[in-house]
Amino acid sequence: MKIIKINAENTVDSIKQFKEQIGGKITQKWGEYRLDLDNDSAKGYIRLMTFDWGVSFIEYHLIFFEEIQVIVDPSNFNPIRFTYSLNGSFQHKFSDQKEYTIVEQFHSFIGTCDSDVSHHFYFPKGIHLELNNIKIVRKQFLNKRINIAHMLNKKLHAIFVDKEHEKKFAYYGPISLKMADRVKALQDIKTKGMIRLLKAEGELYHLLSMHIEFYNKYDNANVLEIDLQKTELKIIKKLGKKIVKTPSDNYSLDELSKKTGLSQAKLQEGFKFLFARTVTEYIRHVRLEKARDLMNNTNLNISQIVYSIGFTSRSYFSKIFKNKYNITPNEYKKQLVVLIEEDES
Repeated sequence: MKIIKINAENTVDSIKQFKEQIGGKITQKWGEYRLDLDNDSAKGYIRLMTFDWGVSFIEYHLIFFEEIQVIVDPSNFNPIRFTYSLNGSFQHKFSDQKEYTIVEQFHSFIGTCDSDVSHHFYFPKGIHLELNNIKIVRKQFLNKRINIAHMLNKKLHAIFVDKEHEKKFAYYGPISLKMADRVKALQDIKTKGMIRLLKAEGELYHLLSMHIEFYNKYDNANVLEIDLQKTELKIIKKLGKKIVKTPSDNYSLDELSKKTGLSQAKLQEGFKFLFARTVTEYIRHVRLEKARDLMNNTNLNISQIVYSIGFTSRSYFSKIFKNKYNITPNEYKKQLVVLIEEDES
């Protein structure tokens, strides 16, 4: 097993120390650092961005060819870490613990040390890792005029305001495919320079909010217990995307159950977990959003829109549209016409 020791004073120095012990080449542009690796120890890259409000993130896309243990000494730099595993898994413990806790694919970890212990991370060999790690320097973050401290519950707030680093904290989160979408959105930013940094900053705020929201639910004993495998959740997530793509298809719970091989109960459970809606509620929500989009961007009349999104009754459509948006479809259309005329005048 290869042991890597990190005692850096900031995130940039940590990636430099990582390079010194495992090799590779670092490049830097527009405040974004990248360590590329292709040697006997690892292949892939590590990407790093830092922001002036006490937040940085590191993105790992790596395969290790030997077992790796990373020991992080917090004496010089001890941020709060918000980590999500998009692919692969890793293990974590504090130096005063005997046993590691595994963080599986699609699971998260929030943690920070006190001044007397260090982080120990274990990474297996031969596994493609995709990890997203947000680091928060508390003093800088809390000095930012607009931050998310108001979202914190009592326990997390105590960690955020612990500027002397006297408290040790670890939370190993349950599966979340919603968080996977946010991580992928961050990965998929294609722009360059300042625009890239601004877009990344927005996605990081969103992702950080999700970490905190999921922890709040856990701490309030409001975690949704599910009896579904990861493969089954993936099937349901794929089905959700298909409904968004083709909302006009004639969906029924019985037919969806037959096509996916999942029981109706599991479909309902999975949709509630992933989308906070039953299957029927989700289909109706997607169709109404599509209808509003068609009103905004096409010249179709209401009847044409109703049938193009899979409804057969215009009166039913008008009823549920008003229930959702507090306005009838006709009134919504008239408002759009007025806005267009004012814009053209």
